[in-house]
Order: sequence, then structure tokens, then C-alpha cells
Amino acid sequence: MLWVDLLRWLHLIGAAVLLGTGAGIAFFMVMAVRTRQAALIAHVAGVVVLADMVFTATAVVAQPVTGILLALALGWPLTEGWIVAALALYVLVGAFWLPVVWIQAQLRDIARACVASGEPLPARFDRLNRIWFAFGFPAFLSVLAILWLMLSRPALTLPWG
Repeated sequence: MLWVDLLRWLHLIGAAVLLGTGAGIAFFMVMAVRTRQAALIAHVAGVVVLADMVFTATAVVAQPVTGILLALALGWPLTEGWIVAALALYVLVGAFWLPVVWIQAQLRDIARACVASGEPLPARFDRLNRIWFAFGFPAFLSVLAILWLMLSRPALTLPWG
């Protein structure tokens, strides 16, 4: 049972990291971009990219591993409706998160170039920032839905089951 408790704890920590870093990164990026100060944006975006690589990417890998091992240890079939729904939402989160990581790096690089040249932030920065911001909503809401599924484990019937 110690093994199951460890898996449950690791899975919970991973979920907290995903939710916390996602919310924190979004907050700090939005606040930095609102200043329109290229040097501040370059610095914050650099930290954000690093945090995403260190914390979020680690949790992204750990979550399905700990989740699948936990389900198997508890005897839950991976075809359970709520598990399938959580995994589908997890793929959706990834579909939005991967471009966001690339966009954050682009925003950082554009801001750094503006600092070096003394030029203002270009229209491309604003376009990428709007996409980055928009992609955050479905990803964040999906993470919240996954947490709800994990906690409530509702009886969901799959159309093919």
C-alpha cells in the first residue's frame, strides 16, 4: 500500500505543479507584457521559458506515468470513462501547451532583440502574444476539468463501450 500512497502523492504533486506553474506563468507574462517594457518582458519571458522546461515539462511527463501506474495499482481499467476523458483532455492540453512554449520563446527573443536595437515591440510580438493568451484558456480549463475528473471519478459511459 505504500507504493500506491507514493504514486497518489506524486500524481497529486504533478497536478499541483501543472496548475500552479500554468497559472503563475500566465500571470507573470501578462503583467510583464502590460508594461510594454522590452527589457522587463525579455527577463520575465526568459524565466517563464525556463520554468516551463524545468517544472511544467517534468510534470507533463510524470502525470501520465503516475496516473497509469496508479490506476493499474488500484485495479481501475484504463478504459474507465473518466480516465479516458481525462487522457483525452490531457492530449488537448498538450496540443495547446506545445505551441505556447514555442510562442513564449519567440516573445522572449523578440523582446531581447528590441532591447538590443532600442526599437519598440513590433506588431508580430502583439500577434504572437494574443495567440499565446488565447491558447491559455482551453488549456487551463482542460486542466481544471481533469482535476475534477480525478477527484470525482464520475461514471461516464463511452459511446463505443
